[in-house]
Amino acid sequence: MTSTDGNLVKEPKASLNDTVVVNSVSADEEDDIPMLSSHTLEALKEFLAEQNQAAAAAEESVDADGEEVSLVTENWNLSQFWYNRQTAETIAAEVAALSETLISPRVVCIACPTLYAYLKSFYAVFNYLQCNRHDIGDFQKIVPGVPTQLLEFDKRFEQYGDDFTFYDYNQPEDLPSSLKHSFPIVVADPPYLSKECLDKIAETVKFLSKPGESLLLLLTGEVQTMLAGELLGLRPCGFRPEHSSKLGNEFRLFTSYDPSARLGGWQHDI
Repeated sequence: MTSTDGNLVKEPKASLNDTVVVNSVSADEEDDIPMLSSHTLEALKEFLAEQNQAAAAAEESVDADGEEVSLVTENWNLSQFWYNRQTAETIAAEVAALSETLISPRVVCIACPTLYAYLKSFYAVFNYLQCNRHDIGDFQKIVPGVPTQLLEFDKRFEQYGDDFTFYDYNQPEDLPSSLKHSFPIVVADPPYLSKECLDKIAETVKFLSKPGESLLLLLTGEVQTMLAGELLGLRPCGFRPEHSSKLGNEFRLFTSYDPSARLGGWQHDI
C-alpha cells in the first residue's frame, strides 16, 4: 500500500540455466571420477534450488535493459505492502495513457510510492509505448513532461525532494494550499481497510482533484466496493492488483471513468 523505487544496473552474469558442455569420458576414466556422497548431493541440490529462487526473484524486477525499480523495505507497522511488478507496470501504463489525453497532465499518488517510482522510471512507460505501438519518439512527450507528486507518511521518501509531501490521512486537508484542486489524475491506496480511513482519504481526494475533470483511480480491498461507490462514485475494474507479499484480502482497482478495453473494463455485474 505504500512504497518507493530507484534504479540499479546489474553486472552481466551467467545464467543458472545456461548449458554446460562437459568433455566425454571413456569407460576406463569413469572409475577415476570421484563420486559425491548422497548427503553432499542433497546439500548441492538445496544450494542450487536457493540460487534458482534468488535468480527468479531478481529477474522479476529487472527489465530487458538490466535496470530494476528497487524498493525500500516494507514497514508493516505502517501497513506497507508493495505492489508486484505486473501491478505497478499496469497502473503506471494506465496513468501514462490518461496523461496523453490531457493538455496539462499532473499526477498525485496518495500513499502509493511504488506507483510513483514506476511512473518516474524509464522502462514502465517504455513498455507501455511498445505494447501500444507508439513511435518511440513519443516517449519524451510522456515521461519528463508529467509532474508527479507523492503524498506519504513515511519520511524515508523525502529522498524524492520537492516531489514528496508529508501526508497523514488523519489530517486529510493538512496539505500545502498550492496542491488544492491541482490534479487531473489522482491515484490513492489507503493504508487501512477501514471505513474511517477511506472516509478521510476521500476528503483528501476531493481536496486535490481538479474540479470537473479529474480522473480517479483507487486501489483498496474488495470489501470497500460499496463505500468507494458511495463516497467517490467509483466502480471496480476487471484487473486485480497484487502485492509482492501475499495478502489474505482480495484487492480491487476502482476508477471514476470507464477504462473500456483497458484494465479489464468496468465490472457491470457488481
